[in-house]
Amino acid sequence: MKILFIGDLNEYGRSFQRYRNLKELGHEVAGLSHTPVSAEAGSDKKGGFLSRVAWRLRFPLDTTGVNNNIKEVVTKNDFDIIWVEKGNTIRPKTLKFLRNLKPLPKIISCSEDDMYASHNHSFYYKRGLKYYDVVFTTKTYNLEELKRFGARRTELFLDSYDEKTHHPVSLTADEMKIFGSDVCFVGTFEKERVESMLFLAKNGVAVTVWGNGWGGWAGKDPNLDIKNKPVYNQDYAKAICGAKINLCFLRKINRDEVTSRSVEIPACGGFMLAERTNRHLEFFEKGKEAEFFGSDEELLEKTKKYLANETERKKIAEAGRERCLKSGYSTREQLAQMIIRIKEV
Repeated sequence: MKILFIGDLNEYGRSFQRYRNLKELGHEVAGLSHTPVSAEAGSDKKGGFLSRVAWRLRFPLDTTGVNNNIKEVVTKNDFDIIWVEKGNTIRPKTLKFLRNLKPLPKIISCSEDDMYASHNHSFYYKRGLKYYDVVFTTKTYNLEELKRFGARRTELFLDSYDEKTHHPVSLTADEMKIFGSDVCFVGTFEKERVESMLFLAKNGVAVTVWGNGWGGWAGKDPNLDIKNKPVYNQDYAKAICGAKINLCFLRKINRDEVTSRSVEIPACGGFMLAERTNRHLEFFEKGKEAEFFGSDEELLEKTKKYLANETERKKIAEAGRERCLKSGYSTREQLAQMIIRIKEV
């Protein structure tokens, strides 16, 4: 298939991983970034004061000129699929222009975020949904919700891991000094997350935290090691593989029941201790392929149990990776299924 891929093409992100995997599946893929490339992950990629105000009002500025770039590219080339990642800066008039192309490509939207939640979508996204042939989401509850915004057809795809990035890594002695830990969490700051990890720390458990937004919590407890910087790609895999236990917290503001980290950790061969949800229990069998908790007390209990039992911990980690492999949780396998469903439209 000939695909125009419009997304965040910074190499640290999952949007770029889908872009690369579509190419590796044999498709002819041209890319346009709707986000400034080289922007640091977790930073404000929207630019200056005016850009931040525009986003707050839900009318984000097109800082890369992607709307004009789309029109220029499709005028000179025919595509089978126009693939838009999220699409908050893609104007409805741009999508309307695309629907008048001959031959008419399939136009799809793809996002892992809760796009029904007001903090995740723009006015342009909401008004433009009616122009997409398929809207892909990882959120089961979004399947019907996005139709209220005008989506014609919604389809579920699974949170996934990238085979080139998320796999077991053997760490050197020097790397273990950097990435080795008893308990590790990788992700951005949220109040509920730090409260749970402080609970562990105050009960004698050493916890290492990687990610943005944690600076104010450095030094709060000697058992809480705040790195206050993100890890990406191979360093992310090393942080997982260097930890005895990897915590998987869900983002409450997104109503998450499962997240990409839910499969990236087991795919790396890491032992995962995650918040218990029905979706998590569909992905992994509790006590055999991953472990789960529903309170800080249960989190502490299971952390101490598995820190003391290396054999069982490793057995569960190995089974979790095997589940990822056999259940098709890779980005490549998810994309292959998505292409089949796009062709059916």
